[in-house]
Amino acid sequence: MYAIEVAKLTKIYGKGETAVTAIADATLQVKPGELVAILGPSGSGKTTLLTSIGLINEPTHGKVVIDGITVADERWLPGLDLKRLRREKLGFIFQAHNLIPFLTARENVMVALEINHLTKNEAKARADELLTSLNLGHRLDNYPSALSGGEAQRVAIARALANRPKVILADEPTAALDTENGKNVMALLKQLAVENRSAILVVTHDHRMVEGFDRIFTVSDGKIIGEKINGNTSTSQALA
Repeated sequence: MYAIEVAKLTKIYGKGETAVTAIADATLQVKPGELVAILGPSGSGKTTLLTSIGLINEPTHGKVVIDGITVADERWLPGLDLKRLRREKLGFIFQAHNLIPFLTARENVMVALEINHLTKNEAKARADELLTSLNLGHRLDNYPSALSGGEAQRVAIARALANRPKVILADEPTAALDTENGKNVMALLKQLAVENRSAILVVTHDHRMVEGFDRIFTVSDGKIIGEKINGNTSTSQALA
């Protein structure tokens, strides 16, 4: 079973002469344990594709399946609790770490757990476990202002992992980091994909950050124009 399945996903903004196609006929799959990139310049449709997969941006056409659950077939399926599915199935990492400034590293992770109705003690234990595993055990009680950029992004990763999601979606997670910290974060995501059997889909415009990815989809002008698998590029599988 794929953790992410997308078939002919299209998103159009506006109508008639003002209509803009942000992404057209995108098709891709991601297995549990895979780290996959969507690579392309700004404005190419990468983030639109990611937010449609993330149950934020309703597609105009196409199909989206998350962890075996069909969530969109032309439009959102009626009767689905999208908020619950986002909480239980998905973890999000953004360009800015978006940590709550008046909460400690531990408390920032606990928030995600308490929303899913864990007790305070359970949330604290899980947050400490995650942050320690990400080499932040010495930063549990620090506020975001006391963390380096790389440390703050690792707290954001811990928060994304808190509820053991099947799918993690990352939108330019290294854009605010220097090259060394950016590559460290990408290596960490690869490790987490394998260890947690999570499907991790990363949007990036930076070719330097995709070393070690299992597959890379290239997006241009709203279309997936190629796929690179284990060092082999296939444009015959244009998928769009």
